[in-house]
Amino acid sequence: SARALAKKLQNHPVFSEYFIVLAAGDGKIDDDDENQKSFDKVVDAIAKYEKTITISVGQLTTGITIPEWTGVLMLSNMKSPALYMQAAFRAQNPCVFAEGTEFRRKENAYVFDFDPARTLIIFEEFANDLSANTYAGRGDSNTRKSNIRELLNFFPVIGEDEEGQLVELDVEQVLSIPRRIKSVEVVRRGFMSNFLFQNIGNVFSAPKEVMDIIEQFTAYSEPKGKVILTDEVKKDLSINDKGEVELSDSYVMDLSQKVFGDSIIDIKEIETQVEKISGDDIGNRKKKMAESLKTTAKAVVVDSIIQRTKDSFKDDLKKNDARRIENQLMQDVDRIIDKAVTELVIQENTLEIEKKEAMQSRHETGMSTAEIEDEFDSRKQDIRKRFQAGLMEAIEQFDENSKIETTRTVETKIKQREKETIEDGIRDHLRGFSRTIPSFLMAYGDDRVTLATFDNIIPDKVFIEVTSITLEQFRFLRDGGEYIDSETGEKRYFNGHLFDAIVFDDSVKEFLYLKKKLSDYFDEKSVEDIFDYIPPQKTNQIYTPKDVVKRMVDMLEEENPGCFDLPDKTFIDLYMKSGLYIAEIVKRLYQSDEMKRLYPDKEERLKHIFEKQVYGLAPTEIIYKIATSFILGFDEEVKISKHNFRQVDALPYAKDGTLNQKLDELFDEK
Repeated sequence: SARALAKKLQNHPVFSEYFIVLAAGDGKIDDDDENQKSFDKVVDAIAKYEKTITISVGQLTTGITIPEWTGVLMLSNMKSPALYMQAAFRAQNPCVFAEGTEFRRKENAYVFDFDPARTLIIFEEFANDLSANTYAGRGDSNTRKSNIRELLNFFPVIGEDEEGQLVELDVEQVLSIPRRIKSVEVVRRGFMSNFLFQNIGNVFSAPKEVMDIIEQFTAYSEPKGKVILTDEVKKDLSINDKGEVELSDSYVMDLSQKVFGDSIIDIKEIETQVEKISGDDIGNRKKKMAESLKTTAKAVVVDSIIQRTKDSFKDDLKKNDARRIENQLMQDVDRIIDKAVTELVIQENTLEIEKKEAMQSRHETGMSTAEIEDEFDSRKQDIRKRFQAGLMEAIEQFDENSKIETTRTVETKIKQREKETIEDGIRDHLRGFSRTIPSFLMAYGDDRVTLATFDNIIPDKVFIEVTSITLEQFRFLRDGGEYIDSETGEKRYFNGHLFDAIVFDDSVKEFLYLKKKLSDYFDEKSVEDIFDYIPPQKTNQIYTPKDVVKRMVDMLEEENPGCFDLPDKTFIDLYMKSGLYIAEIVKRLYQSDEMKRLYPDKEERLKHIFEKQVYGLAPTEIIYKIATSFILGFDEEVKISKHNFRQVDALPYAKDGTLNQKLDELFDEK
């Protein structure tokens, strides 16, 4: 992808003016490109060209300083605040540059992101994770806002307002815009969005009853496998009380022993490298010694650890994980050797200064030149011996620690992937519940509905019918509560809170706003309806699309010309689901020129249509409420007090041939 982007930029009318550096994979845009380290390529390009663009996939985003960079564009779905900010701050380094005969200083650096929700969520997390009082969700609202306000002083966020102007965002916008984006996305996806869920890790410390409840929901997206979360699985995944993978030291030590055994590195090669360059002058020794030692140490230690790890974990070790571990080990080697060599050079430089001073004062001390040379040669040998011993000890310790930490990292990654697979399965089932929320809101919702009050608006019988669980079980998932451990008999507590209350409440408001906005089905300009946002439930709640309804009513009129002009013509939907058919018929009758002539007053016309011409049956309570809410909710000013819609399942009467009698019974005019 990065290579393809580089080629497109090279052919772009604007970006072709920039020299493109590819810091991804082997760094080649074309197969005949010379392979060169990314850092060197960027530095060389900046020195040679006035304008450059560096495309990076995981390279040069941490621990690298290129002062000339002035902007970072975030094109990947990075979610870690630490990694995001490290990448963002690549452009924040001070830079003085020459422009003709004048020197100028870089004053601004920019971060461009095209996902406003992610940007602002990361900004908020970063601002508050810097403080111990608000880290990991701690702290009250005012304290968290204060931290955001402080960060905005140093790191302003600029966004586009509704008029297309770029403006600096304030604290309230930083917090509210992601909420708005999330709620719109939740409603757009018919509430089948993972934004609604939180604290899924709590399930790993929950009783079996919680999983029994969750598995009663029909999974929206088929899980990769059955969600199995037994005590054995929890134990095998090493899940702690917070629902996180946490490997014990003893477990890691035992596994590391199995992977690496009692292998001991051969440090003779490293010792040889120290001896080879010991005769060089001090000026060159630091660089040559460091480079040579790093090359040898990486070959002796890092390559050995990585190969053993690959051999032991095989397919469980992902290529990206192996690459990250190798990069980390190489950085650690660099750090150890740079530190040791720098200390050596400092000590040798100090020794040279002391030697010069001793030579200058030899007449005062009475020491001969030969004696001074012998003394300082001896001290120099001691320094090198200590350097060699200290370096060997550090590398041996690094080898031992790295085997343990590599084992911990790989095994943790494996278990985290297993845990995430289970969590994905849990979310699949929870989406099976969340898809029912729009139906409940359509049937029972009003402005007072929140996650906290959601269970108060729905009868338990209807809730079970639609979701397969009771309201009491829903409350247990939402609020948590005490339970008796089936194994120990002890009273324990499940934290619950599997639903994000803020996202839930915002999404309810967004849905109810759309319901009101789209309620006027007489508006011919509207190309959508509220049922575009209500996913199908069970078989008897699959809604016919609006365009299909219109075509079928067109066919009805073609076969019965003028049927919508007759005030005594009646229409019935024997199995209402959404109410779209009745709404379309009401609209045709209401807009008929003949009906307008007969009933010029619109309220009288509507009153006649609903009392004398349209009829409907709905099989269940929730379907009845959904249909009537839609059919009768077109105008707040026009109140239809009398209508011919009933909650009756017509199917059994149609099967036994008694439907006509039932209709006479329901709509007896006497």
